[in-house]
Amino acid sequence: MNDQQKTERNLTGKIALVTGGTKGIGKAIAARLAAAGATVVVTARNQPDEAELPFHFIAADLSRPEDVIQVAEEIIAQFGGADILINNMGANTFPGGGFSTLNDEHWDQAFQVNLFSSVRLDRALLPQMLVRKNGVIIHISSTTGQFPIWESTIAYSSAKAALNAYSKALSDEVAPQGIRVITVSPGLNKTEAMSNFLNDLAKNAGISVAEMTQNLFNRVGGVPLGRMAEPEETAELVYFLVSPNASYITGTNYHIDGGNFPVVR
Repeated sequence: MNDQQKTERNLTGKIALVTGGTKGIGKAIAARLAAAGATVVVTARNQPDEAELPFHFIAADLSRPEDVIQVAEEIIAQFGGADILINNMGANTFPGGGFSTLNDEHWDQAFQVNLFSSVRLDRALLPQMLVRKNGVIIHISSTTGQFPIWESTIAYSSAKAALNAYSKALSDEVAPQGIRVITVSPGLNKTEAMSNFLNDLAKNAGISVAEMTQNLFNRVGGVPLGRMAEPEETAELVYFLVSPNASYITGTNYHIDGGNFPVVR
């Protein structure tokens, strides 16, 4: 963290909820918002590895409607609601190989995790934002929502595409009441989840992880910057978007992909 980041405390007094906030991009976002002065609450299915997590932690599986209700009730009871909601929860843990490998349960789970968890949590926490006429919601999507890879992300990409459409529609609905809704679509990030994803693909293909990584770069058309993003780089974009510096930004999908996306947008 540089000196400017250390001195910027423009989120002081704000309550921020980061779902999936104990690993990868979510963990980096939680740390960045805390550095800017926010009181941060994180959710995840399992207790994090750290013995003493520096944030308020709520164990929850947000693909379950009852767990969403539990999280919302706890945040409202303890903090009066959330000023910033980062819907980062998501997963691509579904079989690769195309349409024939996916059954109804896979499709249902893909949408429960990557779409409906955000829809339900927004619905639970938006009323308090609307009363205050202030708040920011960020949906963490993926570039695969617009550039699906049939071999490995067909269900995940479909759910993220739905999330993109939902996020835009919601932004149009609540902007007149002072609520900003923004989508962030990361490309390839150097996270534990990405490492596991590459390891599984490499094992199934009978090649090395390095070969599979290069294959993935080639499959998405290359990354002009020549590397994956660090989670902290994605977190820095999210911090800017929730800060007062982005007060006129809403309804937009920001791609952070090292120049990978192959079209003008």
